[in-house]
Amino acid sequence: MDGGQQALIEKISALEVKVDKVYASSEKMRKYFLWTGIITIAVIVIPLLILPFVIPAFLSSVSLPSGY
Repeated sequence: MDGGQQALIEKISALEVKVDKVYASSEKMRKYFLWTGIITIAVIVIPLLILPFVIPAFLSSVSLPSGY
C-alpha cells in the first residue's frame, strides 16, 4: 500500500507542475489580450472621437468654387 501512495504522490506532484505551467501560459495570454484591446482602442476608437472635431476645421479651410 505504501508503494501505491508514493505513486499517487508523484502523480499529484506532476499534476501540480502541469497546472503551474498552464496558469503561467494563461496569464501570458491574458496579457496579450489586454494589450490587443488597448491597441485596438488606440487605433480605432480614439481617431473616431477626434474625427468630429477635425472634419469641420478641414471643411472650413477648404474653399469651394464660386459656382456652388
